Amino acid sequence: MTYHVLISDSVDQAALDVFKGSSALQVTANGQMKREETLAAIVEADALVIRSATKADAALLEAAPHLKVIARAGVGVDNVDLDAATRRGVAVMNTPGGNTISTAEFTFGLMLALARHIPQGDASLRGGAWDRKAFSGLELKGKTLGIVGLGRIGREVAKRANAFEMTVIGFDPYIETAALVPLGIEKVALDELYARADFITLHSLITDETRGMINASAIAKMKSGVRIINAARGALINDRDLAQGIQTGKVGGAAIDVYEFEPPPQDHPLIGLKNVINTPHLAASTSDAQINVGVEAAHLVLDALTSGVYQNVCNPAVLDKIKK
Repeated sequence: MTYHVLISDSVDQAALDVFKGSSALQVTANGQMKREETLAAIVEADALVIRSATKADAALLEAAPHLKVIARAGVGVDNVDLDAATRRGVAVMNTPGGNTISTAEFTFGLMLALARHIPQGDASLRGGAWDRKAFSGLELKGKTLGIVGLGRIGREVAKRANAFEMTVIGFDPYIETAALVPLGIEKVALDELYARADFITLHSLITDETRGMINASAIAKMKSGVRIINAARGALINDRDLAQGIQTGKVGGAAIDVYEFEPPPQDHPLIGLKNVINTPHLAASTSDAQINVGVEAAHLVLDALTSGVYQNVCNPAVLDKIKK
């Protein structure tokens, strides 16, 4: 039997090479596809490999009568309708390990940039000024870093913070305290993290509990001058509340790499605001990470279709349907 694999977003050639060794797979990979092109091509697909551009919503799933597997070359599956996939018996899998290091390094880069006003200093010098006093910063040594979400990325950020001799505290209701001790992370309640942290970095998934968790109420519990980094998911932050916190001086600065709607609208309240660093979702944008997640996604599809082995399934309820 021949399985049809559709890759609707651009992936590295190394991912395509994974499929070359199997005569059971026919692969369509034409680079970044438009919505209408994907809708037309998915009619014959048994598997779909995507990154973040393709929206695997209910309409797309309805157009795919043979679809068995969706593999997301990345961590978040916000662009996949998990409920619709489960109803149709489609397993949705992700690649949580492939971009861990790239994202952790980028997060730490944002923290350094916030602490030392690096982008602002660059822009000032490019504009012809030489104003050293305006960009006086602070050391990370001795400061307290609060990590919200202690999965792979949060833990890698903690390692780097320890190397900078920071005090690391973290909140994650799903991680046991004992597992964090060897990593130099003190597990605390969320309100305590808000009260103690000089820097707060977000590494949580979007759930009913985490959506908009950085809001006016949370900011009121934080230290004055706290700096906030978000390279996880834009919807974790109430943008207007954070902008208000920065304008009043309660929040000393923020570094934002992700937005609830991407690209963000021109009137986004945090873009162009003083003491805010904005980047266009770059955390996983390294050649290393893109190779890793693409190859991992290809192996997930290959194993599922040819061996019936499903890994990293984001909608586990679907497995009962698949087994039947």
